Amino acid sequence: MKLELRKEKIVEAVSKAEKICSKNSTLSALECILFEVNGDNVKIKATNIDLSVSILIPIQKKDKDGKTLIPASTLNSFLSSLPKNDSVISFETKGNNIHITSESTDTVINSQSLDDFPDIKEEKAEKIFKIDSNDFINGLNSVWYSTAISGIKPELSSVYIYSEENELVFVATDSFRLAEKRIKIKKNGDFESLLIPYKNVVDIVRVLEGIDEEISLSFMDDQLIVFSDSINIISRVVDGTFPDYKQIIPKETKTKALVLKEDLAQSLKISNIFSDNFNQVIFSLFPEDSIFEVNSTSNEVGETKNILKSKLSGEVLKISFNGKYVVDSFNSIKSESISMKFSGVDKPVIIQGVNDSSFLYLVMPMNK
Repeated sequence: MKLELRKEKIVEAVSKAEKICSKNSTLSALECILFEVNGDNVKIKATNIDLSVSILIPIQKKDKDGKTLIPASTLNSFLSSLPKNDSVISFETKGNNIHITSESTDTVINSQSLDDFPDIKEEKAEKIFKIDSNDFINGLNSVWYSTAISGIKPELSSVYIYSEENELVFVATDSFRLAEKRIKIKKNGDFESLLIPYKNVVDIVRVLEGIDEEISLSFMDDQLIVFSDSINIISRVVDGTFPDYKQIIPKETKTKALVLKEDLAQSLKISNIFSDNFNQVIFSLFPEDSIFEVNSTSNEVGETKNILKSKLSGEVLKISFNGKYVVDSFNSIKSESISMKFSGVDKPVIIQGVNDSSFLYLVMPMNK
């Protein structure tokens, strides 16, 4: 194998692939990146078994095809440290090593045996669903933080995606809070509902960030294939049934508050200093007096009370929540103002951006 590549292309591809590789794996090949040269492009491949990625890079100049397996961490650290003026990088296999040269460096990295690297098949099913990459990323980013960290119930440690009329719906819950994001789509084929493990969701977003193009989704052999002209991602999907989450969304509102997102964020930041180990904060709402109090108490630190500027309606209410759970939703809300709908002291709160029904966030109250 002997070829030349543009530095910015290879640095970006290796950086994405390195994040996919297994860390401290018993199989050293899973800690490596496969270079596969054939034709006018080089494929950069990486896998951790649960998820695989293949990134296509155009070749500047090539003398011969071939492939080699290189430790991902070493290669990524090396390439990201090269001077800015190194615009073209040459790669050549020599025996069991890869020889890398540029304007400022002459380096040899020990390559690994190709025998142990898994075969990454890149077949696609006939049914393909297309969506803008930024919309897909937005849907995943808006909800994945609400998944359960524990793998006891795999369906709760996943992002659930399904289609409903002209929308693709992304949902995640850990049973204490729930996030739902709706993305408008053009009907371009049937979409099979699926559950993507949250760890794979994070990696999929990392790989897709910055490509800014239409991507295709294909389903085959209990796998999701996400691909474009330059990227191919294969992710395991969870075999399970997501709970009927719509049943827990309250149908009535007894108390409603409209607040500025920045004001509530600042208040919760202060409250966090004085909250207990469970991040408990108390919301006290007095609609007739237009008072929205945020209180928190810690036996070790002290207590604080903050009053928010707000527009309130409905019944007087005093209710406790995990303040961190409330704050987690703010990055998914683009509006400056937030709507909070309460259905009673033992019922969850519904948080949404004002004039934005595409995102819904539900938080269960805490026991006193």
